[in-house]
Amino acid sequence: MNFLNEVMRRHPKAISFAPGAPHPDLIGEVDVVHCLNTYIRHQAQVHAPDERKHLLEHLEYGPAQGIINELLAEAFRNDGMAQAEGRNITVTNGAQEALFLTLRAIFTSPNQVLAVTNPGYAGILGAARMLDIRTTPVADTENGPSLDDLGALIGQARSQNRSIRALYVAPDFANPSGNFMDLASRKSLCRLAQDEGVILLEDTAYGFSSPASTRPPTLKQIAPASTILIGTFSKVGFPGARVGFVLAEQRVQSVAGEFLPLASQLATLKSMISINTSPLGQAVIGGLLLEHGLSISALGERHRVLYQSNLKCLLLALDEQFGSSRKFAGMLEWNRPEGGFFVRIRTPMAVDHSLLARSADEFGVLWTPMRFFSLDQSCDNELRLSCSYLDHAQIEEGASRLRDFFEATL
Repeated sequence: MNFLNEVMRRHPKAISFAPGAPHPDLIGEVDVVHCLNTYIRHQAQVHAPDERKHLLEHLEYGPAQGIINELLAEAFRNDGMAQAEGRNITVTNGAQEALFLTLRAIFTSPNQVLAVTNPGYAGILGAARMLDIRTTPVADTENGPSLDDLGALIGQARSQNRSIRALYVAPDFANPSGNFMDLASRKSLCRLAQDEGVILLEDTAYGFSSPASTRPPTLKQIAPASTILIGTFSKVGFPGARVGFVLAEQRVQSVAGEFLPLASQLATLKSMISINTSPLGQAVIGGLLLEHGLSISALGERHRVLYQSNLKCLLLALDEQFGSSRKFAGMLEWNRPEGGFFVRIRTPMAVDHSLLARSADEFGVLWTPMRFFSLDQSCDNELRLSCSYLDHAQIEEGASRLRDFFEATL
């Protein structure tokens, strides 16, 4: 993130397909004061009628486990994400803290290994590295992690007196691959996890970007005892609120050897790291949820429509610039996800920092090397395009600049 931000800062006039950030128009639509007032009024109706008292409470430190837990639990139930209770939710500073805390809580032995879909989200790789947790890649397919590969890794770890403790997976248009797990694949993965005692760390960041009517159930819904649900409101609310969550009702052995509710363990760890998630940020997100009938799907609908439109625009622009040109025949390939933010392009050349610098300096277009997201060299010839931050005209112009870049470099 720091590297990409620095590249964007140095090239303010470049068109950037690099950040997987929400569109500025969607962020600008959020009326923070109105949402805060909505939440304060709700608190006054449910608890005590003193609105000023409730407002002052949100200017102080809050409980480590969170203050909007019951609203989140009701939203999860309303959207069919999980049969949740507020006491099993910990509200975090975005999904990144959620990942860090969860890994710290569930990994209690150096013989435990974290499996990560490869390519995978850089945040989970960084969190594991900071905690000295051993990671192993699981091949990613169009339908999510390869179960054959995961099964082989489980057996291999067992033969080495180790265990695959958990698998990180994003079933809905994953970052950076854009892959989406169908219902059959989700059920098969859950069966394997249940049979082998593997915890599934389900990242739901992009679940909103497919229509609610056709969205498969979450892994948490299919296998609640085997799955820890992790998410963020950065994509459907706004990143500056820094509100994420972990839904974890499992009882997990602590470092001291006791079996305790995982959500409470996460809160204890959080109190030693960030004390609490901003009560003001939580209140604004709570107000957003209340304004949308306590439904994350309803809250994300406007976002879904815009990102679907942007994604179709990007795929059409790639087809127009590269699909019919003999110059690029057999040289460039890209996937065609039906949701999310990301498209991957495979090239016949190494894609690294220096190539990105040339693209930015000479052609005014930015993207992300896929090697940032890989535990091996399998993605060294690929780059990631994100369509979320741009308008259609910018996407089309960016695709034209990409053509000029590839013509010069291939």
